[in-house]
Amino acid sequence: MLDLRNNSLFHKLPQEIGRLHRLELLGLSRNSIGGEIPSNISACSKLSYLHIGHNLLVGELPPTLGHLSNLKLLNLQNNSLSGSIPPFLGNLSSLEDIALLRNRLSGVMPEILGQLKNLTFFSVSSNEMSGMVPSSLFNLSNIRIFDIGENNFHGTLPSKLGVSMPYLKVLLVSMNQLSGPFPISIANASNLVSLEFAENKFTGKLSSFRKLEQLQLLNIYHNLLGSDSANDLNFLCSLTNATSLEKVDISGNNFGGILPECISNLSATITIFFMQRNNIVWRMPAGFGNLINLEILAARGNQLSGSIPFVIGRLQKLQLFSVGANSLSGAIPTSLGNLTMLITLDLSRNNLQAGLSSLSIGLYLSSNRLTGALPFEVGKLRNLGELDVSQNMLSGVIPNDLGGCIMLGVLLMNGNFFHGSIPSSLSSLRGLTSLDLSRNNLTGKIPDFLVAFGSLRYSNLSYNDLEGLVPIGRVFENTSTTFLEGNNKLYGGIPEFHLPNCENLKQHKRRSTLKLIIAIVSTLSGAILVFSIIFLCWFRKKRKLSAGTNEENPLRSSYQSILKATNGFSSETLVGEGSFGFAYKGVLEDGKTIPIKVLKLLSQGVSWLNVRP
Repeated sequence: MLDLRNNSLFHKLPQEIGRLHRLELLGLSRNSIGGEIPSNISACSKLSYLHIGHNLLVGELPPTLGHLSNLKLLNLQNNSLSGSIPPFLGNLSSLEDIALLRNRLSGVMPEILGQLKNLTFFSVSSNEMSGMVPSSLFNLSNIRIFDIGENNFHGTLPSKLGVSMPYLKVLLVSMNQLSGPFPISIANASNLVSLEFAENKFTGKLSSFRKLEQLQLLNIYHNLLGSDSANDLNFLCSLTNATSLEKVDISGNNFGGILPECISNLSATITIFFMQRNNIVWRMPAGFGNLINLEILAARGNQLSGSIPFVIGRLQKLQLFSVGANSLSGAIPTSLGNLTMLITLDLSRNNLQAGLSSLSIGLYLSSNRLTGALPFEVGKLRNLGELDVSQNMLSGVIPNDLGGCIMLGVLLMNGNFFHGSIPSSLSSLRGLTSLDLSRNNLTGKIPDFLVAFGSLRYSNLSYNDLEGLVPIGRVFENTSTTFLEGNNKLYGGIPEFHLPNCENLKQHKRRSTLKLIIAIVSTLSGAILVFSIIFLCWFRKKRKLSAGTNEENPLRSSYQSILKATNGFSSETLVGEGSFGFAYKGVLEDGKTIPIKVLKLLSQGVSWLNVRP
């Protein structure tokens, strides 16, 4: 026996290893051995245990391995071996364990491997193999662990798989291209502990798992299972007999209908329950409150409605609660504040309308209908790592208490109605990596302390009413990490922001002032001009009216004043004579000269003196 596991061996395996003719056990796992497997290892004809896993081996499996007829265990996992699985392995009838996982093997699976009747462990997962899995492999009646996951196998699985492998404990076929109906006979594999069919294309309904009393893990996510019908989830009730059940993941399928109340009877040992991205409707059963050891409960992306059950607050070990992208409504239960171990809470994209309660390390409440101010109690969440309240209708100022969340790394408050300035208390958030305050009504200056945040990689302050000088340094040195558009009173910063600099801003202010003065003077001048024109028109019209009135109304004076003005109508004041009378020039006592016409009374239509000013 040569056991050198868990050392710091490196270089290649020496050819001299072929001289160890009596060697039965060779353990070299967890070293740094490189190179290829020596072909002369076949000289170790008594070798029954060959474990060189977790090394740096390359190349293909040498054909000479086919001469090791006594080999019971072949473990070459976690290397960089390439090529295909050689058919000669099917001739090593003593083989019980084959572990070739996590290499770079390709090609198809040899049909001859179905002859290894003593095989109990078979794992080729995490390689690059393809083709169909030979049906003969599913007739290995002694197999306990069968793992072909993370390859490119296609085709279907035998319907009698659960019968032909009666001792099967672990069945791993995840992450391939397998299709067809889910094998009904799986329900008879009563020794199953782990069942993983995830990321394939299996279809149909799931039958009862009532006989799988030892089942601990059911992983069937990302398939085409279910038919979007009312009874799709009835199989969950058959899992109540699995008293050691720990994890269930049915996410990413076509399961419809409602979550059955029998969930309350699942084993209290269950810690993880994923059912995301299905078509599950109606309410969340209150029975979830009985699963007191749950650490993860995720039902995001369904059609759940109604309120969040108050009894969720009983799950004291819950670390992740995700029910985003549903149609939940009503109040966020205050009982969630009792979940002291909660790390991530995702309630986003629902119709929740209540305020917030004291919660967790990851708080995701985006795209709801949250209103009012952000409670100051949020500042008590000392371990809060991420806060996302974006796309709501929150208002008021950003609470100073938020600075108490000294572990905060992500702060997303965009798309609300927050106003006021960015509080100086946020200067304590030195671990902040992402900050989005865009599309609010924030005013004031950009705080200089943001430049001091060495971890800040993303800052979006766009579409507010911020003003003043833009800081320079760190996150503000790159337009791909900082966004400031929509703030028309900002200036300075790096040229790429295309903001006015200080001198340009002064010139801009002077030009703006001059333009304002010119505008005021022009307006006043225009007003005066218009007023003058109006007054002139009015004055001219008045004079014209006055003149017209005088023409129509001759000046009335006494005969004595006229006689005196013309010096008794003397010949010196006579200026003319016509057919109707005489014209005189008179001078009144105030010195004003007036024309006076004396009509001949014998003329038709004449009656008196006509005096005009």
